[in-house]
Amino acid sequence: MPVTPRTALALVLASVVGLLAFGWPLLVDPGAVLGTGTDAPLALAVVLVAVLGVLFVGLGEGTLDVKAIAVLGLLSAVGAVLRPLAAGMAGVETVFFLLVLAGRVLGPGFGFVLGATTLFASALLTGGVGPWLPFQMFGAAWVGLGAGLLPRRARGATEVAMLAGYAVVAALAFGLAMNLSFWPFQLGLGTDLSFVAGEPPRENLRRFLLYSLTTSLGWDIGRAVTTAAGVLLLGRPVLATLRRAATRAAFAPAPASGSAPAGHDARTPPA
Repeated sequence: MPVTPRTALALVLASVVGLLAFGWPLLVDPGAVLGTGTDAPLALAVVLVAVLGVLFVGLGEGTLDVKAIAVLGLLSAVGAVLRPLAAGMAGVETVFFLLVLAGRVLGPGFGFVLGATTLFASALLTGGVGPWLPFQMFGAAWVGLGAGLLPRRARGATEVAMLAGYAVVAALAFGLAMNLSFWPFQLGLGTDLSFVAGEPPRENLRRFLLYSLTTSLGWDIGRAVTTAAGVLLLGRPVLATLRRAATRAAFAPAPASGSAPAGHDARTPPA
């Protein structure tokens, strides 16, 4: 599915807003009191607006149609069912490989929306709605977006290897993003790993990386390994299935006015 300039602008704006939602504590004044991270409703509203913005731009420009929305709903439902099978078990994740493969085939805009809707549907299915949800939605949306931005020319074993490598990086980055969403509010002011309001971002990021290494690295590695394993084991058949579905659904802008319809030679007069 092509990315038009307007779609690209919508994705950039959504990602910038998402980065601010994660990283705003790094920009506060010295001595500021952050409270307890009660910005989650605002973050949820922002991510929903971002997703709807990308969808409406795609619909308006013809890069998304009813068939694409149906595929989006189907893949979101599949992901929502897959995720509870292993989520929370030593970092094992069963859904991120699907986001990587679907984003690869169907493009960055589709991958962005799919990541957000899959995590949202999963939370509704399992009762996992909480202040962490909007940040999970943004993180998963970026996983799908990044997969869609990978080089397009790779195919076969090279493509699967590239996607497996990306899966490792994306899974680790997702874990870091989730840590950043709550770390400034969690430890208080009494530890060497605590966030300090007004400190240079470099110093706070150093504490944050130490915090992540000592608390969640094992879970993040588990997510990375299982996501990469899913890509390596199921990558080829799932990629082929998604490409066949996209071809049969004809995910493409409508032909220009006056052009010959598919299967008809413009040089041959009608009978």
